[in-house]
Amino acid sequence: MVERVNTTAAPPLLRLDSITKSFGPVRALRGVSLDIRAGQVLALIGENGAGKSTLMKVLSGAHRPDSGSVEMGGQPLTLANPLAARRAGIAMIYQELTLAPDLTVEENMTLGLEQARFGFLRSQSEKIAAALKLLGAEDISPDQKVQTLTIARQQVVEIARAIVSDARVVIMDEPTSSLSGEDKRALFRVINKLREEGLAIVYISHFLDEIDEIADRYAVLRDGESVGAGLVSESTTESLVELMIGRAIDDMYPRPDHDLGEVVLSVNEVHGSPLPRGVSFDLQRGEILGIFGLVGAGRTELARCLFGLDPVSRGRIELHGNTRMKLAGFRPINALRGGLDYLSEDRKEEGLAQNLSITENTTLSAIRKTSRYGFLQLRKEQATAEELSRKLDVRCSSTSQPVSSLSGGNQQKVALARMIHHDSDIFFMDEPTRGIDVGSKHEIYELIHSLAAAGKSIIVVSSYLPELLGTCHSIAVMHRGALSEKRDVAGLTEHDIMVFATTGKTMPLERESDLV
Repeated sequence: MVERVNTTAAPPLLRLDSITKSFGPVRALRGVSLDIRAGQVLALIGENGAGKSTLMKVLSGAHRPDSGSVEMGGQPLTLANPLAARRAGIAMIYQELTLAPDLTVEENMTLGLEQARFGFLRSQSEKIAAALKLLGAEDISPDQKVQTLTIARQQVVEIARAIVSDARVVIMDEPTSSLSGEDKRALFRVINKLREEGLAIVYISHFLDEIDEIADRYAVLRDGESVGAGLVSESTTESLVELMIGRAIDDMYPRPDHDLGEVVLSVNEVHGSPLPRGVSFDLQRGEILGIFGLVGAGRTELARCLFGLDPVSRGRIELHGNTRMKLAGFRPINALRGGLDYLSEDRKEEGLAQNLSITENTTLSAIRKTSRYGFLQLRKEQATAEELSRKLDVRCSSTSQPVSSLSGGNQQKVALARMIHHDSDIFFMDEPTRGIDVGSKHEIYELIHSLAAAGKSIIVVSSYLPELLGTCHSIAVMHRGALSEKRDVAGLTEHDIMVFATTGKTMPLERESDLV
């Protein structure tokens, strides 16, 4: 927990008052007001579709509000475009980084901020070095190409660019969604330095534990309206969740209570470049198996290998005790025919066709189910998509709208609807709740449990331990391409799991406390 300085009595550095914004008949913002103070971290929270992104686009100059006002230091501020916002000292760091990978660190940090004299560019090396030093990143060379840096270090470059631009307000949108635990702690150290320098930080995240750790104040949006604000130290997780979704959630992680059946998948000595030691495990009917691992441990690669997306040198799987399939040369079409299905962690690039409709995304990969004699039955296709959208509570005006127009949580539901339409027996779900809000997470957990109770078997790959411990029957852990034996969650703690994830030492079969 950080030591927070009480600057509540000071006037806000930036004030948004009664901001409204509509897109056609859709009212995205309904009179939202927000105070952003220097030297503080303001957590902006809310469900997907609550209006957070629209509000931040207004603040960063990407959208013009229909009504309302913005003040900086008590003076009216007109944010006609992103350049105006940048000149006013407002920097936006998006979840998807906006760096040019083929340019150097220095070129990225000064892009759009170039200084020239007599037609020649002037070096800003001193300013760049000072920004990197402030962030504890002196080891990053200004001449280094950005594409050679890790995601975490690229994020540091984005923040350093904001400092070079003399930003007074820095907005961070889901900054830890692709970071490991150590990288997240490094980011928090950077945020603390920015706070000490008197900058104002707006921190957008769906992880309430992060907000409790790093934020001073919070503001909650729901359905485009401000529904709550206050000090993080005076709030609880339960109270924030209730503000976000408008109702209390009694149990965030519903525990599975159905019996498991026979073994439906046996994985035997699967080897590949990300799995040098060979991986073996069994999966029972109705089982929810969680696979955890640190970044680079091979957890995503394992799921991709078993679905035929990444190459395997040797190994086999056995389905339902009678069908053996070698994984060398295995392809996704073989996996689908064998009753396997896969939910990618990257729904934007792999999981969904963003320019196609909800209907097309739901039915396209199993088009034979809505075709007859080689002709697509449009009414059946639409009826199928509408039924699944209702079942999964996809919030949309019509299944004909492009999936790109949906919030992250609703996009994820469409990806899950596609899997349900396939009606496969075994699901691989890679980070099924990444980047979505608390309410949608709870709905997805309940969907996973309903699928398992109906006899489906599910492997959940996740970097978030609380959801694995809360929703799975058993957990196995990846460490440098090796997979531990799976263990019942009732006998595990986060400490046990992290020991194997960081050292490869075997998780205990039972703890001393269990023997008393």
